[in-house]
Amino acid sequence: MQDQPTGSQRVVLVTGPSGAGRSTAINALEDFGYEAIDNVPLSLIPRLLLEGGALARPVALGIDIRNRDFSVQRLLDLHRKLSAEPTLEAQLLYLDCAPAMLARRYSETRRRHPMAPDESYTQGIARELELLEDARAAADILIDTSELSPHDLRAQMEGAFTDQTGQRLAVSLHSFSYKRGVPQGLDWVFDCRFLDNPHWQPELRALTGLDAAVTDHIARDARFAPFIAKLTDLALFVLPACKEEGKAHLSFGFGCTGGQHRSVAVAEMVTGALAEHGWQVSTRHRELERRGLGARSGQGEASGGRQG
Repeated sequence: MQDQPTGSQRVVLVTGPSGAGRSTAINALEDFGYEAIDNVPLSLIPRLLLEGGALARPVALGIDIRNRDFSVQRLLDLHRKLSAEPTLEAQLLYLDCAPAMLARRYSETRRRHPMAPDESYTQGIARELELLEDARAAADILIDTSELSPHDLRAQMEGAFTDQTGQRLAVSLHSFSYKRGVPQGLDWVFDCRFLDNPHWQPELRALTGLDAAVTDHIARDARFAPFIAKLTDLALFVLPACKEEGKAHLSFGFGCTGGQHRSVAVAEMVTGALAEHGWQVSTRHRELERRGLGARSGQGEASGGRQG
């Protein structure tokens, strides 16, 4: 791997619940050429990165509840502080996992959970997931390891943090609801609320932008196709320039009223277009994740408020 371009230090904060694969992810980043440091106290990280001088390689820092001075608020404050530094490209990577799979992994290893050393590991898992909820919501990159083997996780890490040329540019697309605020860390934000809202169609209200019926409805808006084309053209214009500049991560956000229909459909369409041009893209639908909506139709109750 090539040294980090001058003036751009990539820093990946790796966190997630115990048993989700954090050690595997950190080891993979180390194999990709990162300087990996696990369980460094949060209070020492600014000194390491901001006072110790530029490092020759990108840095991966493992952070979890075992860190001596760990708190979610301190982690989020650190993420914001590092993201504000013009010489750093800071990302928060969250390794997620379903509670049932975490319980299975603990059952197989017979290890005590750090948040329930004298109780059932299921209690520790529930406490930790609740504690980390805000960190999960703030993550720049989220990888769900529930169905991933260590090999599969490594492959996803490689797709997110390297490409075939060895020059790294992680591209992420986020959908969100304006009612819950704009996610932190987005480079570009686009408002999709001018598009026709499927929420007002009773048969579409419980569906999401992942459903073909919703996408078809939005696509009948004459402004939809030109909007997607212009978004794609813009992304294809700026991505090579950002890569050439040595930027490590570029994130696009698409918002609508409820974060369920229009923003999801737009994010999916742009993701597909960028993938067709060979870009490695990760996609997050914040409101769908929060509400537990599945990848396909109507898994969840329709809200009584205005959605979009």
